[in-house]
Amino acid sequence: MRLEETLRTLCAMPAVSGFEMQAAQAVAALFQPYCDTVETDRSGNVLAYRKCGKKHAKTVLLDAHLDQIGFVVTEVLEGGFLRFAPVGGVDPRMLLAGEVTVLADEPLYGVVACMPPHLLKAGEQDKAVPVDQMLIDTGLTDAKDRIRIGTPIVFAQKPVRLLGGQLCSKCLDDRAGVAAILLAVEKLKKVKKLGCNIAVLISTQEEVTGLGAQTGAFAVQPEYAIAVDVTHGKTPDGPADGVFELGSGVAVGMGPNLHRGLTKRLIKAAKANDIGYSLEVMEGNTGTNAWTMQTVACGIATALLSIPEKYMHTPVEVVKLSDVEATADLLAAFLREFDGEAEE
Repeated sequence: MRLEETLRTLCAMPAVSGFEMQAAQAVAALFQPYCDTVETDRSGNVLAYRKCGKKHAKTVLLDAHLDQIGFVVTEVLEGGFLRFAPVGGVDPRMLLAGEVTVLADEPLYGVVACMPPHLLKAGEQDKAVPVDQMLIDTGLTDAKDRIRIGTPIVFAQKPVRLLGGQLCSKCLDDRAGVAAILLAVEKLKKVKKLGCNIAVLISTQEEVTGLGAQTGAFAVQPEYAIAVDVTHGKTPDGPADGVFELGSGVAVGMGPNLHRGLTKRLIKAAKANDIGYSLEVMEGNTGTNAWTMQTVACGIATALLSIPEKYMHTPVEVVKLSDVEATADLLAAFLREFDGEAEE
């Protein structure tokens, strides 16, 4: 698997929360060569399985979310203008003059309209415009015939390779996690004997409800789960604490709600295989699917691995490819040796 090529493919798939089904089918096809069975469920989740063949073997579920932040059309106006609402955590400060793709039956170009500075009144330059006061300009005189209310919208930016092995793109949150899991199961393809079953959940609606992780984890009901997501990368203008250098490897979550035994086994695997990692100490709710999955059914012992990412929830998210590879390496190294027991 060529990691950058795979990430570009994944990031090109539109999957606003609640509109993931088409992307799910494409992702299912990517996992097909490495798993015994692959399916999509009614929530739009991708569920893939690899059985180890051992009787009464325990199951480890690997999760990354497929959905991305975006928008939905709320009104179509004369002159090709659209009113829209955000889906997920969208910062209105970075929207004006942004390019978007309206996912009508035929994808359409649009730009978030902005007032030229010459026409602004004194003091207006420093005020953020609320999303409900913004418009998308499609330039279409027949927009009412071509665009329906409820149509999803995504950022239009395409991936760009940066120096130092970095990739800049929309929706690397969490296509980077999807790619890490895909690379990990590829690495395990040649391993004939495993000590546990592996289930893969590429889940929906993480950005809005956590529905996909909840229903998917309930369907599998594994003994263990590992959520793979992104965490905040270090930048000169950002905080000094709680952020991670790009290139430092995978961030291993550690907190009161994360299973200590499973976390220790992951750290042990990282050390034994010389895989770069950092500890991400958390006070409670991780804000990820790890929080959602651990309360499913009678409870699932859950760990969290995160990939450092700059500019989260923007159209210009940045990750370093080596950190995605480190995450995949750690998953593969852990699963090669895991016997199904992770005591506290």
